[in-house]
Amino acid sequence: MTQTHSIANDRIAYGRHVIDFTIVRRPRTTLEIAVEPDLRVVIAAPLNASIEDIREKVKKRAAWVHRQQHFFSQYMPRTPERKFISGETHLYLGRQYRLKVRPDIQEYVQHTRGFIFVHSRAPKRPERTRQLLQTWYKERAHATFHERLRICRDLFPNPPRFSPKELIVRDLRRSWGSMSPSSRLILNRRLIEAPMDAIDYVITHELCHIEIPRHTPSFYNLLTQIMPDWQTRKSRLEKILS
Repeated sequence: MTQTHSIANDRIAYGRHVIDFTIVRRPRTTLEIAVEPDLRVVIAAPLNASIEDIREKVKKRAAWVHRQQHFFSQYMPRTPERKFISGETHLYLGRQYRLKVRPDIQEYVQHTRGFIFVHSRAPKRPERTRQLLQTWYKERAHATFHERLRICRDLFPNPPRFSPKELIVRDLRRSWGSMSPSSRLILNRRLIEAPMDAIDYVITHELCHIEIPRHTPSFYNLLTQIMPDWQTRKSRLEKILS
């Protein structure tokens, strides 16, 4: 596993745009720029590289960075506008459910027979419906993602080596998931709307980053070895949650 010595953040101006980037210093001789699928710009820099040299390198590659970010942005998750009223549809584990809001003294959410029922003390307040539904989604995401993590980890020949230190569920704007340099797995809460095989793809993809941080040929070789049909799963995820 590649050892990381220090991490810092910086930015440069590019016309009317600003390029934020993360500098990861390692024992290497060259400086490399990468644009990740979640639009993050990561600079792998030698330990002794000056901040001025790094900024100059980013400025020279700014047009390329901007093009790459534009390309990846086409595949970012886009949240549809929701009114949180009875009759509209919501996804859960790849299936469409029709929303029904019911007045009730007790507030809770349940799904059954093609419906998601939101029991609310304020059924005519869409904002309250949204809060109850999002809390339910997040609770289901925590339970489901932990279960799938155990299953995906066991796909690897040495499961303990591919065990993240922590699993965090967040509402992410730019990615389905990420693996931090300290091996903390972060997953997008919206993934609970995706089919189980797509959830497994994202988790397995991120677990591979514990061994290989960058999207190099070696990374994709490892991912293919562990999950040969990952491209099909990825396409399904993008189609359903685009």
